[in-house]
Parts: sequence; structure tokens; C-alpha cells
Amino acid sequence: MSWASRRRERWGGAEPGARYYRYPECFLKQKAQTELNSSDPRATAPASPPRVIPRAEHTVSRSQISPNALRVLYRLRDANFQAFLVGGCVRDLLVGLEPKDFDVATDALPEQVKRLFRNCRLIGRRFRLAHVFFGPEIIEVATFRASSAPEPGEEPIEEEDEAEEADLDGDETDLIDQAGPVTEGRAARFEAEHSARETLIDADTERAFDATGRILRDNIYGTVDDDVWRRDFTANALYYNIADFSIWDYTGGAEDIAARRLRLIGDPETRYREDPVRMLRAARFEAKLGFELDPASAEPIERLRSLLGGVPPARLFDEMLKLFLTGHGARSLPVLRRRGLLGALLPSTEAYLAAHPGSLVEQLLMQGLANTDARVKAGRSVTPTFLLALLLYGPIAALIEAMPPSRWHELSAILDACDQAVREAQRHLSIPKRFSLGLREMFALQPRLEHPRGRRALRLLGHPRFRAGYDLLLLRAEFGLANPERAQWWTDLQAAPEAEQGPMADAIAGSTERTAAQKGRRRRRGGRRRGAPSPG
Repeated sequence: MSWASRRRERWGGAEPGARYYRYPECFLKQKAQTELNSSDPRATAPASPPRVIPRAEHTVSRSQISPNALRVLYRLRDANFQAFLVGGCVRDLLVGLEPKDFDVATDALPEQVKRLFRNCRLIGRRFRLAHVFFGPEIIEVATFRASSAPEPGEEPIEEEDEAEEADLDGDETDLIDQAGPVTEGRAARFEAEHSARETLIDADTERAFDATGRILRDNIYGTVDDDVWRRDFTANALYYNIADFSIWDYTGGAEDIAARRLRLIGDPETRYREDPVRMLRAARFEAKLGFELDPASAEPIERLRSLLGGVPPARLFDEMLKLFLTGHGARSLPVLRRRGLLGALLPSTEAYLAAHPGSLVEQLLMQGLANTDARVKAGRSVTPTFLLALLLYGPIAALIEAMPPSRWHELSAILDACDQAVREAQRHLSIPKRFSLGLREMFALQPRLEHPRGRRALRLLGHPRFRAGYDLLLLRAEFGLANPERAQWWTDLQAAPEAEQGPMADAIAGSTERTAAQKGRRRRRGGRRRGAPSPG
């Protein structure tokens, strides 16, 4: 059954007058409290128009904007719709950063956007969006949102759109490529997860909340004057108008950017309850922009961070990638720890770092994140597999050290520790199997890289995880957690001509055999090993 059909069946009829709702008492109280809450950002919205910053008074230039985003803006404008660049792209341009993507806001309904662009696909249920494709670049187009919405019959949904939507939240669409294709099983699990939660559905506005106040669905359309109060931070609530190239500022966002201040729109506690991921976004913007979080916006985080436990694990995994794989990971980790948010993503990592402050493992983690940031800034590829190896290095090492020392270097012990650490992390994050299996392979390679066995070691050069395992070995050797001479040997081996690699492998095999023989003689003489090396 399609999403639209299920919606109509749940409402008890397609006509507004035929709908009947039964609200649980707790939700009636919640709804009344919400209506009376003067801290709702829309309730406090001023009646005055926005401050319009003309082109001569700001630094945003069309030469800095993606040509594809300009095509979308111009076509919407030519069709007599309002069209604005909005959100992070405007903020980044004002700060002097290169935007990662460009988002458009318009008064055109999603179906109207699709009629304008043949290369458009409608996605999402919680927030219905239009994605306009230009090769690898996607321009996201969102309709202005407010406190009222058109009736479902006024926004037709074509059959192919229903099939494409697959009942996935719009906020989770970034994960489709990571979590694999959408299957009936995944859609059923997603539907069951949301059906299991008690929700409050507003018949007239298509809004749905869970028991904590988090918005589950929100297809509410309005004007740009309404839309601004649905944004999270003032720095993200600036609108670049393609009609005259001005910037519209309703919330003082331009002043906050100039002061390098991060401030929530409306009552912070209400906004965090609507979407707990805003706490992680606040930490991400602190790290990315170097802004200081406003004290009023920071204060509720400590008591509300437990709400992140109700966020879908796939969405938390996506947010973790944005925190650590977009060029500011080394700054994100201290911010997350200072705000008490790392435990919501990876409690085992937070527990290890808290128990071993300033340890070699913490230094390894920070250096690994710095190396990853450098790769991002250089335009080189990064992988969630290596990130997970860094973040779970401490928990994996702790699990290995809890075993008898005689097992520390056994492959089975290393793999068991990897599996246990990943299972613990998956209680909070949805980690795709290809990344968890890649992590196992990286750690399984470490003993083979530390103890190469003659010419058989040359086969490792063709291993699909060799490069990641080698990078981890270099990082471990930098902090004394692996033999630096062995790491250098692998570096020299890769740089050597193919004809010289065989003799190098033979030489390292002889050295390994002599070392093993010396250790055997010491054991036969009753010698005792002291200070077994860390499994790290």
C-alpha cells in the first residue's frame, strides 16, 4: 500500500470533513501546553518585515554560487515563484568558506517544482523535498513551511513518487547510499519503529510529534515570513533573494555571524525537544565555524542530551560522519566532550577517554582526526571505516587488555574485541556492515604487518584493506604502539622497484627468524618477559 493510501486510510477518508481523531489524554495536555507556550518561535515572531541587506552591503556574489543552483533559482523566478538561497550556503559565503552544497527555498509546492524540472525527484515524508539532479550535484528545493498546509488533495502525489519515497524520513536520505538499497524489509522496520511510538497528529496541519515533543512529520506550507521561524540557528536563517541579489535577515543572523556567535531561534529547550539532533548540529557548527554557542542555547544541552537516545540510529550515524569527515573532526571531538554529547554517539569511547586522560590512545585519535581533516582539505578521499577504527581504537584495546596477555596478539582475540566493540557502538549508531567488516580487516592486518613472513608479505600489497591497515600501522608507530622500524620497512617496500621487493622480503624474513630464535633461547633459559607490549 502506498504512503498516501495509508495516510488516507488512517485519517478515515479523503475529505477533511470525514476525518475523525482520538487524541490520548497526555497528548491533549501536550498540545494545549504547546499552544500556550509563548516561547514557540512562531509565537514570538515579530510583525515587522525583515532587514533587507542590499547587494552593495554584503559580500555574496553570484560568481561564488554553483551554476546549477543559479539555474534552479532563475527558472523558479521566471515561473513567477519566489526563490531564495537559504541556510548554510549563505552563512558560509558570508564567513568566507566554500559551501558544500546549495539549498533553495521557494513558495512553489513540491509538485510544482517537479513540473518545472524534468530532472527532479520528490523525496521524504517528514519533510517533503524536491531534489533537482545535475550529474553528481543535487540542488535541494524546499517549500516555505509554516503553521498551516494545503489539503492533501491540493498537493497530488504521483504513483512513481510514492514508490521512490519508500517511507524514509527526508533527514535520512543521505544514508541511502551508505546503508544499502531500500528494501521492503527496511521499509517495514522503519514503519514499525514509527508506529510503535505514540504520536500526536494535527489533522489540519499534517504535523506529528512523539511523546518527547520531537517532530516526526511536518508538511506545513506557508510564506517566507513564516518559514524563517522554522530554522534552527540565526546564522542559518539568512535568505539570498535572486530577484535583486539582496539578503533578507529576520533574526539578526548577519550580526551574529559578524560576532561569530551561534544562537538558536526561539526557546532553546523547545527547539531541542522538537529535534534533539540540533544539539549535535550546535556542536558541529561550533567546530566548523569557530563560533561560540550562546549561553542560553548551551544551557539546556546537559539535561536534554538523553533525548538523542530516541533519534533513529541511522540519522545519528549520518550526523557522526558530518562531525568527523567534513574537515573539522579534530575540533569536533573536544566540543562534543565539553558538551557531554560524545557519550550519546559512542559511550564506550567517551568512557575510555575519561578513564585514560592524555593517554597515547587519545593522542593517536586526535592525530588521526587531524590527518583525516588534512585529506579532506586536500580533496583526497576519506572513509568511515578508518574513522571507526580511530574512534573505537580505545575500546578495542581495552577489551584485548582484559584478556590473558598470552592472547593479546592472537588473531581470534583481536577479531572478538572488534566485534564486541562494534556491537556496543551499534546500540546507538546504525553502522553499515561494509564498514564494520572493513574495521575487522584493518585490525586483522596489524599482526601480519608487524611480523612479515618473507615473500608471502608481498601478497599483502594487493589486499583491498592494505592501505588503510598500513596507515593505521604508521599512526600506531608514531606513538610507540607499534615497531617504527617495521612501519618504515613497509614504506620502503612500496617505494622500491618490483625487482628489489623480493630480496627485501627475504632479508626481513631472516631478521624475523633470528629474532624468534633469540626469544626461544631466552625462554628455554627460564627468562621471563617483562612489560608485554600494549595490544594497541
